[in-house]
Amino acid sequence: MASYCCDKQDILQRLRAIEEQVRAAEEMVAEDRYCVDVLDRLASANAAAQEVGMIVLQDHIQGCVRQSLTTDGRDNAIKELVEVLERFM
Repeated sequence: MASYCCDKQDILQRLRAIEEQVRAAEEMVAEDRYCVDVLDRLASANAAAQEVGMIVLQDHIQGCVRQSLTTDGRDNAIKELVEVLERFM
């Protein structure tokens, strides 16, 4: 089971909002709206995606990583966490 199960509904709601922001940016481009307005919309979507990623990352650390540290998978868990942090940050 995924460690984010407790936050699943919040994550899904946030992802839907991001989807709406991206769709709005697409419409803005189709309508030839001002570049800065499109960039502002995209910046908002990006910030929201970062927030969702942080929720999933925190849940992963508190769930999956914590569990792996109490078993024989410590080295692999730490290696995977470092790789995830490198991709996310």
